Parts: sequence; structure tokens; C-alpha cells
Amino acid sequence: MTVFGGIEAGGSKWKCAVGTGPDELRAVSTIATATPAETIGEAVAFFDREGPVDAIGIGSFGPVDLARGVITTTPKPGWAHTDVSGEMGRRLGVPVAFDTDVNAAALGEHRWGALQGLDVCCYVTVGTGIGGGILVGGTPVHGLQHPEVGHLRIPHDRDEDPFPGVCPFHGDCWEGLASGPAMEARWGRPADEVADDAPWALEARYLALGVLALMAVVSPQRIVVGGGVLNRRGLLELVQRQLDQLVSGYVAVPELVPPALGARAGVLGALALAESAS
Repeated sequence: MTVFGGIEAGGSKWKCAVGTGPDELRAVSTIATATPAETIGEAVAFFDREGPVDAIGIGSFGPVDLARGVITTTPKPGWAHTDVSGEMGRRLGVPVAFDTDVNAAALGEHRWGALQGLDVCCYVTVGTGIGGGILVGGTPVHGLQHPEVGHLRIPHDRDEDPFPGVCPFHGDCWEGLASGPAMEARWGRPADEVADDAPWALEARYLALGVLALMAVVSPQRIVVGGGVLNRRGLLELVQRQLDQLVSGYVAVPELVPPALGARAGVLGALALAESAS
């Protein structure tokens, strides 16, 4: 039986799995993201121990060079210009498919979750950063590099919200204004400790503005919205209402839904990536 390996390579942790899908996971492990040598070494040891596998799929934090399988200009210390795909392939001796973590999550939801059967759809995650995967015909959208929807420049009323943003490259881009670190920097405590309604109304507004830009260009049939910030009860519904108000009846508004696969969307999507490489 063909068996695949999947890696959701995140900035704080790597999730590794061996199997073929959500109903057939033979082994799963979580590895803290340390140095590239340590983290890749632990991942190789996992697949040596739990394999063999016929191919590996990797959904990685970025930005990445998709053609070379390399993490490029990430601000994460020590990880810029790391050849993740090549190193895994050389050490395990199997084909490797490499894409962004959000494209992998979108593939997982399209194969087994909330995006099944759709032609044009998106996956957006809001946590340590903001990222988005776009699928057309079930295939991730690539181009000169890959979409970086978290760095959309959304309207920022500095009189209402003088916060400058936290993005080290752009300041007040979507990620700079609405990611988990942005909420913590603006309000002085982590997002899961912000209890007042006013901060969450502002957060919903920013999330809706980013989704509006995405839907205006891509016209997705449905958007899955996940990530740790969305653990706030009622936030997704508030974003949907804000989005409806912003559109003002001009065009149809896509449904915003949580990930049906939960926190497993990325690593399961990596298994789907591996299947394409085998």
C-alpha cells in the first residue's frame, strides 16, 4: 500500500504525519521549531522511525521559493534561505512536494473538509501571522512566487487606531494590524486574554476588510477562516456581518466557515501534496 508523509512546517512547531488521510493516520508527531538543523533532523528521524513512506509533502511557513523548495526572506531568526525540500528529499531518498502552509491547509479542506466540491475557494489563517491559500479547480494558485494575502494593504484610519502595526516589512499591512501579535502589541495582552468587546469589533473590521479585498479579486465560493485568533467565540460571525455591510449588496458574499479538519488541515493537506509527488 502506498503511504505518504506530511509536514506542516510552522514557525513555532512542525506537525509530521504518516498515512493517507484523516481516516488512516499511522503516526503523528509535533516538533518544536528550533534551528533548521535540529528541526529537520528530528523530522527525518520521525520518518525513519515510522516509515518508510513513498513521498513527502511539505506545507511551509514563508515566504518560500516554490521551484527550489526553499524558505526565503522569513524574519524568523536562522531560517532565511533554508533548503527544506532538498534536505528532506536527500536524507529520506523520496520525492518531495513543497508548497506554502496555507496552500496545504486549503488542499486538505478541499480534499476532506469544508471546501469539498468547490472550484474556486480560499483558506485564511489568522494567528502568529495572516496567510491565505487560494485554489482554482482544486489546484493552488502560484505565480511569480505565491500569493501573500497577509500583506494586503487594507484601510487604516490612524485617527481611530493610531497603532502603527507590527509587520517588520510593511508596518500596517493586514498581518501588521490584525494578527495575534498585532492584537497583543496594541492591547498589551495576548488575544486570548482580551475580554472587552471594543477590541474585537476593531479586529472583526480589519479581518472583514482583508477578506473583502480577497473576494473582490478571487471571487471565491467559500472561505475557510482558521487560526488561533478565531478561537474567540462569535468572532467569525461578527466578521461575516461586517463583510456583508462592507459589500452593501453590490455582489454576492461568500460564506465564511471554520476549518472542518480543525488544527489538522495543514498536515493532512501535506499528505495530499505528497500524493501529487509520488
